[in-house]
Amino acid sequence: MEMVSIADIRSAAVDIAGTVLRTPLMRSGWDAELWLKPESLQPVGSFKLRGATHAVARLTPEQRARGVLTHSSGNHGLALAYAARAAGVACTVVVPEGAPAVKVERIRALGPQVVLVPPPRRIPEAERIAEETGAVLVPPFDDLRIIAGQGTIGLEIIEDLPDVDAVLVPVGGGGLSSGIATAVKALRPSTAVIGVEPELAADARDSLAEGSVMVWGEELTYRTMADGLRLPPSDLTLSHLRKHLDGIITVAEEEIAAAMGRLVRDARLVVEPSAAVAVAARLFRRDELPAGPTVAVVTGGNVDSAVLASVLC
Repeated sequence: MEMVSIADIRSAAVDIAGTVLRTPLMRSGWDAELWLKPESLQPVGSFKLRGATHAVARLTPEQRARGVLTHSSGNHGLALAYAARAAGVACTVVVPEGAPAVKVERIRALGPQVVLVPPPRRIPEAERIAEETGAVLVPPFDDLRIIAGQGTIGLEIIEDLPDVDAVLVPVGGGGLSSGIATAVKALRPSTAVIGVEPELAADARDSLAEGSVMVWGEELTYRTMADGLRLPPSDLTLSHLRKHLDGIITVAEEEIAAAMGRLVRDARLVVEPSAAVAVAARLFRRDELPAGPTVAVVTGGNVDSAVLASVLC
């Protein structure tokens, strides 16, 4: 199976420059050895813009003419719509019913065609549209271009904090964690890259334990408030995680909520549940983590106002 290399990630960094914000590392304010990588500051509010911008940059002229499409619960769809608009490329986003309203509204505002379907239908519907229209399907994570784009976060972390001992990264489908782990291990092999996922959607943990993709199913993973982490890894991302990830831990729903509150109050970052899991690991699972300077990747800030209010009460 073809794997993403550090050279691919360096090329992606060139492709996304000018469209994607190079986010800073922020000291947490409550933990002397914790830094935050706030991807919530991206123009679309999440790290997904990196992979989407890289994927659009790699289109051939013929592919650009046909447009792009994806299936997404929100952040990837928003990112692809933004990247496509910036490049003058038509875009369609297939969104599962029940996705956070704030994300769907922001996708529509960027001008793509939005197709709402029941959650189990989102991938088949995207494939059907691709076959009928010739549009290029850009999946949320199961794609070498996406993994390389997300890996640019790892490049920036090592450049800004060369002596980092641990990087904590949320794991859903595995594109982000695959890219970051590939970059960090290539540049500083001694740094531990630890994946974090919700207890109610721990299919990546089980997949790593079994050595093959284990699918919990949406009837189980939809219980977690961390809507961006509900999908299992793919064969492609699992291969990267098995090679580069040092471990994976899980956090409870109440711990995710508490981490969201801490980030809003003490770091002044508006974050969604999926973005808070890495900080939750540092807050509540510190004895399971390496000691030393640590970076927690804060992946996005596109949170429903009711959810945000619930963790601040």
